[in-house]
Parts: sequence; structure tokens; C-alpha cells
Amino acid sequence: MEEIQSQSDHYRSSSSSASSPASRVPSSNFFYLRKPGSLRQPISFEDSPDWEDTDIEVRVDEGGDSINAATTPASPSLSKLNSGSLPSPPLPDGAVITRKIAGASIAWKDLTVTIKGKRKYSDKVVKSSNGYALPGTMTVIMGPAKSGKSTLLRALSGRLPDSARMYGEVFVNGTKMCMPYGSYGFVDRETTLIGTLTVREFLYYSALLQLPGFLCQKRSVVEDAIDSMSLGDYANKLIGGHCYMKGLRSGERRRVSIARELVMRPHILFIDEPLYRLDSVSALLMMVTLKKLASTGCTLIFTIYQSSTEVFGLFDRICLLSNGNTLFFGETLACLQHFSNAGFPCPIMQSPSDHFLRAINTEFDRIIAMCKSWQDDHGDLSAVNMDTAVAIRTLEATYKSSADAVSLETMIVKLTEKEGPSLKSKGMVGNLTRVAVLTWRSLLIMSREWKYYWLRLILYMLLALCIGTVFSGLGHTLSSVVTRVAAIFVFVSFTSLLSIAGVPAQMKEIKIYACEESNQHSGAFIFLLGQLFASIPFLFLISISSSLVFYFLVGLRDEFSMLMYFVLNFFTFLLVNEGLVLAVTSIWQDIFWSILIFVSIQVMMMLSAGFLRIRSSLPGPVWMYPISYIAFHTYSIQGLLENEYIETSFAVGQVRTISGNQALQNVYDISADSNSKWKNLLVLFLMAVAYRVLVFVLLKFYVRKNLFVPKLFLCNQNTRNSR
Repeated sequence: MEEIQSQSDHYRSSSSSASSPASRVPSSNFFYLRKPGSLRQPISFEDSPDWEDTDIEVRVDEGGDSINAATTPASPSLSKLNSGSLPSPPLPDGAVITRKIAGASIAWKDLTVTIKGKRKYSDKVVKSSNGYALPGTMTVIMGPAKSGKSTLLRALSGRLPDSARMYGEVFVNGTKMCMPYGSYGFVDRETTLIGTLTVREFLYYSALLQLPGFLCQKRSVVEDAIDSMSLGDYANKLIGGHCYMKGLRSGERRRVSIARELVMRPHILFIDEPLYRLDSVSALLMMVTLKKLASTGCTLIFTIYQSSTEVFGLFDRICLLSNGNTLFFGETLACLQHFSNAGFPCPIMQSPSDHFLRAINTEFDRIIAMCKSWQDDHGDLSAVNMDTAVAIRTLEATYKSSADAVSLETMIVKLTEKEGPSLKSKGMVGNLTRVAVLTWRSLLIMSREWKYYWLRLILYMLLALCIGTVFSGLGHTLSSVVTRVAAIFVFVSFTSLLSIAGVPAQMKEIKIYACEESNQHSGAFIFLLGQLFASIPFLFLISISSSLVFYFLVGLRDEFSMLMYFVLNFFTFLLVNEGLVLAVTSIWQDIFWSILIFVSIQVMMMLSAGFLRIRSSLPGPVWMYPISYIAFHTYSIQGLLENEYIETSFAVGQVRTISGNQALQNVYDISADSNSKWKNLLVLFLMAVAYRVLVFVLLKFYVRKNLFVPKLFLCNQNTRNSR
């Protein structure tokens, strides 16, 4: 403790008196410092790495300004990752990094992003930002809320929304170019994982969707991703848990989402808030794991709101933003010195990130205004004795005239004056393979999702049993016609309404699709085919089990062909109903609103299905046209009644008989044509196709519009800038 106190006192005294670039170098004993002397000279990219699959170490020669590439042993220890830092948890024995990653340099110059309506006073979210990231390093974009962190990260990765306009230049390996598929990975702040799969299964199916090639190679890549993110102890554990088994915690889930992108072995990895909702221990473990990943040569760029002192010591470079303005870019230690030079030295017992945000977060002005009548017994309420607006202007002006800004400009020039090797696409999996993978994965999910699938099957059978027992023993007399029609109407309508139990499962499917589509792992047509093929066995199981229970309890016509038509009609009806559920959940991506809208649509279709009031007697506007014609209940009930009563007759007295069509004349409208039941079945089939087409359009345009789908913006910068 005395040693740390003396080191902190030394930093406090040196930072407050520093004025020249030479004197701004902190003591080599300070615990943040990883490489003594690394701040004395700006570094360049004159000697580029060979860009092969080797472990690349970026080092700075004493007295020089070039980056040299060297092959280092696999899996360096934590002490080597952060030489001179405080001791951190050691890596497990035998933990090795079996795969090396060839990183890529990325530099951005005068990058400005405007989003209409995003800010109250200005559309500029990011303003003339400059920076770079090198292979084997971690570059963090830090700032308070709404400072432009995520927007800058999405601009670099090409994931800006359609309403955004980007100006400036972005270089990858010194070249204005697109980052092709597989050359980079992006991990969003909130990602959707499949809770019914184990970590290994989840990553393996992700590899099947992303990587072309042989299965054995994909298994090897999955194991490498598991080792890279220290998930070996959780590889066979369900992500979301099952029954009484607990799933993964938030920190482990976050590492799984990062491991999914590591399957492609990207050159550059973008992560939005890797410490989002993590406690201090999980955050430290996450950053140590990312540091280990960076040591393999991967270029890491991520955003962060704030961090602990230990986590801050692991960063290589920091880009500090406030309201879209860059207040600093450079080494983490130099950022501490920058604040000291501007008149805001970091207090001894305060985390650097907390100190930075305290100085530049305008929300603190409200707290000071609320508490200005208070007086702290230990001094002022804040270590910064001026409002944040003044602090931001002071920090920005100090940075623009500092040696760090000059070093940044020099570095960007050296990174962009020489073109490096272009990044190559790693190839995409064929569409048929992806459909097969999604189908098999969905089948596996359904087999394990007892709450939304097996419980739903039981509910259908219980409902059929209840309806069948209520309407049992009807007989085949003329007096039973009305009651039999009521039984079929209740069966069709209530089973359709029971599909509400599948709304949460379908919403999960939509969210998984959105996550995979944003990373180009799937597509709307591929997702729909896979979901359709996987749902067919489940819906057929529901239709045949429920139909058998209802059919024989009610006592419908005892003919095998009639029974098979009943099953086929009900199966097609459920297929249409599933399409409606998908459409509703695609539009209203919220469980409450999806259930509310779905129930409302079902009730309107039930009212116009022709039983409560004969279809021909419905009011013309709205109810008959168009609701009764788009209500699939109508065609299912018509087909089932035609299947039951066409070519039948009922005796009226001793002599007279009437046909089944005549018996239904005042109860339900059906056709006398013997083929009309097949026409109704065809209409149901066409409606099932129509709903899938509607869902495809919604996924392609509506859901996609709400996603940050990668764009080839680097290829089209000149076009965008000319607008």
C-alpha cells in the first residue's frame, strides 16, 4: 500500500507541474504504464506486418518511430500483456491460443456523421473525428451518454442507419476500400442468444451459417473461439438454462456473443459496450479476455461508458468524445497527462474514467445546481471547479494545440500514405446449406422449448378434449346439424385463438433473425424457408392429435377419406395462422402489443366467419367486404362442413328427405359443388403463401429498416459526399 501511495503521490506532483511534451511522460513505475518510453515518440506504420496468419506483436523501437512485426509464442501470460501493471488473475494452466489472427490497421480522418433529428440543436452527431487503431491493440471510444460513441463505432464498421450521412475518409490498411464479408466482426450492445442451445452448439450452428468448408474445420474454429473467450468451463452448458438448471450469467453471455463473431476470425472486431450490464468482476474478466484476444493480432475497437481503475489500465488508446467533439485521442497515460495540463488532474483515489466523465458530462451541472446550497464537510462537491461547458472547451482547446494532436496527424499520414494488402472475403455459405442449418437448428430448439411448443401441444389436445366432450353424442339426425356446426366453429376458432401461446417463441425467432441478418449470417427468404420447414412437423403433430380427439368424440362421418381431409384442412389452417403470428410479431416487436393486436384480429375474423350471422346477411361495408373474405376461419369452416354434409341426406317425416346442403341453408352458407371443399383448401393454401410473402416483405423492408445492416459505404464515399 505504501508503494502504491508513493507512486500515486509521484504522479500527482508530476502531472500538476508538467508543461512540455518531454516532461509529460509519467514515471515508469506508475502502475498504468505498460511500456516505458512508448509515449516519447509518435509511431508510424512504415514497416507493415506480413499480414499472414501469424501472431503479430506491435512494438516501438527505442529512439525510432516504426512498428515492427514479430512472431511471438502463443498465449502470452497476463503479465506480458500488461507489463508493469498491477497483478491480475493468471490464465488457467494449459490455456493456449491455437489460432493467430492477422490484424488490420484502420484510420479515420475528418469523420463527420449527421443524423436528422438526432440532436436538439444540431444534426451533427460526430464532428471531424480523427483516429486510428493498430493490429494487436485495444482502442476504446469513451464518453458520456449521447456523446456519439456508438455512432462513431457504427460509422467505422459501416452500420449507420439510412437517415445518417457520413463525411470524411476511412482507410483500412491504408486503402479506401470496403471491408468484405468475414474480414471484420461487429458485436452490438444487446444481442439475442438462443437459450435452449449449449454454448458449443450455438457457436457450431453459427459457424455452419458463416463459414464455407468442411465440418471438421468448423469444429476446430468453434473450439478456438471457445478458448479465446475463456468459455471452456461453460461449453456444454445451456445458455438460457432449462427447468431447474441455471443459465449463463450476463458476463458469460456477453463473451458468447463475442465468440460468435470470432468464428470468422476477423481482422477487425468492433464491440459496442462490451461491459454493458456487467459487474466489476465480470468486467475485469471480460477486458482481460479481450486483451488476450488482442495479443493474437486482432484489431479491437470498442465503446465504453466508464470503467474501473484496473480495466482502464488495460486500454492501449483512448478516443474521448463529448457531444460529438473529440477531446483527446492517444495513449491512455497521455490522456491523464492531458487532463492535468488542462488544469484538471485526476485525484489520487478516483478512477481515471470517472474523473474524465465528471469533467465532461453536462449532467453533473444539474446535480451541482440542485446541491449548490449544500457544503461537503470534506470540501467542494466536485474536483472540477468550473462548469462542464468551460471544462469541455478548455480540454478541446488544449488538445488541439498539444503534441498528441500533432502525433495523431503524423500517424494518420503514415498509415494512409502507403497502401497495405487488401482484405479478402472469406466466402459465404450457400443458401441451400443455410436453409438446412436453420431448419435443423429450429427443430432442435422446438424439441427443447417445452414451454412454447410441447406445452402448446398439450393445450391443443386438452382444448380438443373439452370441446369434444361438450359436443359428444350428437348423432346424425337433422336436429343435430346446428349443434354440429357450432362444434366445428368453436373448435376452429378457439384453436386459432390458442396460437397466442406461440407469440413469445415467434418473437424470439424474429429477434434471432434480426441479429443474424445484421451480421449477414442469414436472409429474409432463408429464414422463412427454414422456419417453415421446421414448423411443418410440429404443426402436423398438433393437427393430427387434436383432430383425432375432436373427430371421434363429436362423432363425425366415419370414413377414412373424410378424416384425412379434416386433418389436412386443420393443418393448412394452422399454417395460415402461424403466418399471421409471424406478420404481427414482425410489425409489433413487443409481446404486449403483439398479443393485443393478434387477439383483436382473431375476434374480428371470428365475428365475420359466418356462424354468428350468415355470411350473406353481414353488413356490406367492412364486415362482408373485405373482412369475411380475408378471414381464413371462413374457408376452413366451410371446407369442414362441406366435407361433413355434401352427398348426405336427412329424412323429414316418413317420405321426404332433404340434402345436407339444404339442411345447412339457414345455418351456414356452403356450396353444393362436390369439389368446393377442395377449393376452400386451395384458398387456405394460397393464404398461407400470401402471409409468408407479407412476412418476407416486412422482414426485408420494415424489420431491416430498424436494423443497422452493414453497407459498403467505403466504396461509395464520393457519392455520399456529393449529395
